[in-house]
Amino acid sequence: MGLRRPKSNKNPPIFSHEFFIQNHADIVSCVAMVFVIGLMFQATSSVASLFVAMQHNITLNDSTGQSPEAGVPGLYTYGSKDAFNIFFYLLICIVIHAVIQEYVLDKLNRRMHLSKIKHSKFNESGQLLTFYIVSAVWGADIIIRESYVANINQLWEGYPHSQLPFIVKFYFIIQIAYWIHCFPELYFQKVKKDDMYSRIQYAVLYLVFITAAYLLNFSRVALCMMVIHYLVEFVFHTSRLLYFAEKSDLAATGFMVWNVLFVLVRLGTITLAVLTFWYGLEQTSVDKLNIPAGNFNTKVVRINSLAALCLLQAWMMWNFITFHLKRLREKSGANRRPTSPKKKQKSVKAKDDDDVNSLPEADQNDATENGSVRQRAAKAKRN
Repeated sequence: MGLRRPKSNKNPPIFSHEFFIQNHADIVSCVAMVFVIGLMFQATSSVASLFVAMQHNITLNDSTGQSPEAGVPGLYTYGSKDAFNIFFYLLICIVIHAVIQEYVLDKLNRRMHLSKIKHSKFNESGQLLTFYIVSAVWGADIIIRESYVANINQLWEGYPHSQLPFIVKFYFIIQIAYWIHCFPELYFQKVKKDDMYSRIQYAVLYLVFITAAYLLNFSRVALCMMVIHYLVEFVFHTSRLLYFAEKSDLAATGFMVWNVLFVLVRLGTITLAVLTFWYGLEQTSVDKLNIPAGNFNTKVVRINSLAALCLLQAWMMWNFITFHLKRLREKSGANRRPTSPKKKQKSVKAKDDDDVNSLPEADQNDATENGSVRQRAAKAKRN
């Protein structure tokens, strides 16, 4: 795969940081193609399949050596070989990230002429928007196929759910690979230190909770929670992109919808967690861990899992409430503060300067030059 690069008079030295950043998509795609091509040759197919194909397949045979039910899809469990799958699909996530960035987001950025700060946030929302909608639709399809909605008891009945259908295992592998890929993207996208903390924070939270649910065989309840959470995040980032596109009315409506859905999903997640960990799994609780069978349904694990989920939802609600209270204080302070004509002129000038500083470098130069021309013209008229 060859991705177009903007023309530059200076080519960075090979093996330099700038070279890897500019060409990281091509380099990563070539590495991924090595594994795909390896599947075509018998000598390397066994090694390449470790990275491309899902591992830890469970073969259910009866005494005759035949599968007990014809047409039953393969079941999988997890193990150490999943690390090979995660690495390969991590490469795929990096390539897809670069494709979306170059062929969609960069083109929109050129048309919209966003400032440097908005440019970074626009790219972040654009990438997350794509991931959230794909994951939500994909997860909802799995929930419908497995009939989790029609029979909610399946979230805890038959635990441990250590034998996963192919599509469920593949879903969790992609989820883990995506959130790991966010860390090298901080380097590839030259993310500033001010924005780096928040991105690392939510990537680590996603990675810890999804991986824990995968390893503890709580995949069913985790899948339902991820779908409703991703749908709400999709609404938020859609509204954010509309705000950057100066669609103020649509963005305001979107944020209002997100405010309501955010609270409802937090309550729904806590309800689902209590129903599963406190009531459902308690019926088949065991005294000791049975790691070979994948049974982690002990009182300690259940209470810690429930507490971790509730604390996460409470922390998110706390940030949500403090954000809105801060906005209300800022609005009320702006309405109460009287402004004199001189202060008003200074504030308008300061605002213009801030607007210019937030523009890209080329637009800053144009704005500065145009401003100086206007000042010279006004001075000539006075003389």
